[in-house]
Amino acid sequence: MTEEQNESESLKKISGLYKDWFLDYASYVILDRAIPSVYDGFKPVQRRIMHSMRELEDGRYNKVANVVGNTMKYHPHGDASITDAMVQIGQKELLIDTQGNWGNIYTGDSAAAARYIEARLTPFALEVVFNPKTTEWSKSYDGRNNEPIDLPVKFPLLLAQGVEGIGVGLSTKILPHNFNELINASIAYLKDKKFELFPDFQTAGFLDVSEYNDGQRGGRVRARAKILQIDRHTLTITELPFSKTTGDLIDSIIKANERGKIKIKKIEDNTSDQVEIIVHLHGDVSPDKTIDALYAFTDCQVAISPNACVIVGDKPMFLSVSEILKMNTEHTVSLLKKELEIELHELQESWHFASLERIFIENRIYHDIEEVKTWEDVIATIDAGLKPHTKHLLREVTQEDIEKLTEIRIKRITRFDLDKFKENIASLEEKIKQTKHHLANLIPYAIDYYLNIQKKYGKDKERRTELRIFDTIDAAKVAVANEKFYVNREEGFIGTSLKKDEYIFDCSDIDDIITFQKDGTMKVVKVDAKTFIGKDILHVAVWKKNDKRTVYNMIYREGKDGACYMKRFSVTGITRNTDYKLASDKKGSEMLYFSANPNGEAETVSVLLKPNPRVRKNKIEVDFSELAIKGRDSKGNLVTKYPVKKIDLKEEGISTLAPRKIWFDDLIRRLNADGRGTLLGDFKGDDKILTINSNGEAKLINFDLGNRFDDEYLILEKWKPEQPITCIYFDGEKGIYFIKRFLPENTLNPQNFMPSEHPKSFIENVITANRATAEIVFAKDKNGKEREPETINIDEFIAIKGIKAIGNQLTKHKIKSINISVPEPEEEPEEEIVLEITNETEMLFDENFNDEEGQIGSLFDE
Repeated sequence: MTEEQNESESLKKISGLYKDWFLDYASYVILDRAIPSVYDGFKPVQRRIMHSMRELEDGRYNKVANVVGNTMKYHPHGDASITDAMVQIGQKELLIDTQGNWGNIYTGDSAAAARYIEARLTPFALEVVFNPKTTEWSKSYDGRNNEPIDLPVKFPLLLAQGVEGIGVGLSTKILPHNFNELINASIAYLKDKKFELFPDFQTAGFLDVSEYNDGQRGGRVRARAKILQIDRHTLTITELPFSKTTGDLIDSIIKANERGKIKIKKIEDNTSDQVEIIVHLHGDVSPDKTIDALYAFTDCQVAISPNACVIVGDKPMFLSVSEILKMNTEHTVSLLKKELEIELHELQESWHFASLERIFIENRIYHDIEEVKTWEDVIATIDAGLKPHTKHLLREVTQEDIEKLTEIRIKRITRFDLDKFKENIASLEEKIKQTKHHLANLIPYAIDYYLNIQKKYGKDKERRTELRIFDTIDAAKVAVANEKFYVNREEGFIGTSLKKDEYIFDCSDIDDIITFQKDGTMKVVKVDAKTFIGKDILHVAVWKKNDKRTVYNMIYREGKDGACYMKRFSVTGITRNTDYKLASDKKGSEMLYFSANPNGEAETVSVLLKPNPRVRKNKIEVDFSELAIKGRDSKGNLVTKYPVKKIDLKEEGISTLAPRKIWFDDLIRRLNADGRGTLLGDFKGDDKILTINSNGEAKLINFDLGNRFDDEYLILEKWKPEQPITCIYFDGEKGIYFIKRFLPENTLNPQNFMPSEHPKSFIENVITANRATAEIVFAKDKNGKEREPETINIDEFIAIKGIKAIGNQLTKHKIKSINISVPEPEEEPEEEIVLEITNETEMLFDENFNDEEGQIGSLFDE
């Protein structure tokens, strides 16, 4: 063989080995390390740990180091990986009863060394996870021991614990679900009913599952920390988003503060067995806006993409959460059936041998073998003696049965009690009957099994994570103004680096900037260090998308010597870095007057014309409130066709916009102006929202759409300053009901109106309406007699008092219930109609109200 042939053969072998070995390696990692089995929910290392703990189980705690050492008989990858996997199982508080320092899921602190911590199996694990009779076994890696292929888990453990793993070419991420909800879903499936499953995390928090997609690839959930406002200067984080620790959150908050995205004074971590992160704010920072900013710029909100990949048989499969639950439930039913079949067989065998034993003793067959000398003759003699009496048995008598009869002791034969024997046979027959009934009614039996598991172990496993639909936070609206912005009007530059030029405002580095130039050009750009706009910049401001409240008023000249026009418009949508000609395309067009009005204000201006012998009046007053708001590309209305000398502001304007309708969306707990949820009313100026909670705290809040309403409220409505509030409460110390009426103060500070701080005190009703009545239903007295219900008119029963007043006793008799009747709300009087200039009236305005000199007249001159 030549040298070239040898080289070619060598290369072939290496290529073949790589192909075979890589596939073997990939299959090994996927099947034996990274991806869990769909049936028991365990990765191999977890399964070996559980099997090892069952081997060592004696009811007492074992050192984790001992469990790890025993597990190494089955797992050939070192003690560190076994210890880490065992700690993860223990921290989920379902299968392992832990003792010692097992780490902290909130802070991310690691567990103590394996030699210092102890563990044993929980009663739940002992009942649900193990059964040697239904377990299939295989040899361990060294062939010395048997290990389970799958543990016979009769519960959707994979979905309860969740799992995450990375294999070669694929990964898995299944989120944990609630214990009781999984049982309810399994029962629903067995009853052929629909069910839905959503994740539930130990760290609690909020969760948006609107895009969960049943846990399949391509789905997504968003998890949020629970952030509460203690006061205007302090926030507290009490629950974490899934997969994040307090350290992660604090680091992300500090980084966001350093980048200028949020503005905080300091942060404290007081977490121990409960999460408590205190965020201190500066005095000029809005708490509501900061909460939104924390969700937008820190790990207080995270997006999680599930990917349910599991091993089914010997292959990885991508399934949905519902499919996994169905497979687990069907597997549980099959295991229960197998257990019942084994139990039935054992009971029948017990009955069979007990019947043989009775025949053997009652018929004194043991006397027949006294003279028999060989073992074969003994067997044959007993067999012959049994034959006349075995017709009622369940099966044929075997040699093994006869051998067991020869092992009966003389003591048992001499003390044979027929009555006791009959009781035993009857008991076995009853158990056989019951087992056959369970097998014939397997689905009801499985449902009872799940209900029993839930009753025994589900009491302290309520849902921790609150499901909500999250609002979409506009990062630009909640970002802190972390940059100073400058303008060079003459040369036409704007930006954050022009520190020698004119300072105009603070902004965020993700804001959009709108500019207007003297020639009528408008342009919107992103914040940058230095941007060229164009010479003669008149106005620069932060621009918000879809802002319909900001109205721009302008008067411009068309061309160098053309007529002057006026118009009002909003800018709700644009294409960045595009020049928009708001005046005219004609050369020499110029903006003569411009104002930006954040709340739709409309001022009055004086237009002074240049001297002209044809003009009798050289001064025109223009009231922008008489002009309709149109699109930015509209030409506008004619002011004059003669040259203008200057334009002066005569009078500041007021808002011409109608009161704003505000709704409250209970799903996302936020206000909106889009018609979603419950209409609170029409808001303008200093109008406020009244909230009252069950602790007796009233609070007035402005109607800013950025405000948060995460708490539960008894009352959330538009505040009417003249409307008294009625509160009926129970004083736990005195044991009687009181009623009070009061007017809250016009302040944004919380106002507490609950006089009693006794732990048994509570608020029965809060009423914010006139002419309400209360029907008092009395409890029976000592003699069992009932008083007739009493109805009171609340407005007449008690006068309006101070917010701190105790109020009046409602009745001296014991109350069973209080029924409140509130009349239909009175319609609010319609506001005075304000004339709005429409397109048609503008046309009349243009055609009929210009005098012969080309000057605009007053609409109301006549």
